[in-house]
Amino acid sequence: MSPATSDPEVLWRLSRGRSTAHATIFPGDDQTTLTWFFDGVMDRAENYDSVEVALGRAEHIRGILLRDGWTGRDEEP
Repeated sequence: MSPATSDPEVLWRLSRGRSTAHATIFPGDDQTTLTWFFDGVMDRAENYDSVEVALGRAEHIRGILLRDGWTGRDEEP
């Protein structure tokens, strides 16, 4: 079974020490929801009019976390 375009998807996962963070996108017909989780607890959910804007916001938050010392698989030494 292949995923539907409306299925939620984890966009990125980061860690800092024992802490973890990830962003999940929930595409929809009228709006797209973007959520952030820290240590398995939802921190924030935001709705956007397009997937493109939501993806841009997710990358913005990812960049902030990376500058604050979080790392992901691609950023680890």
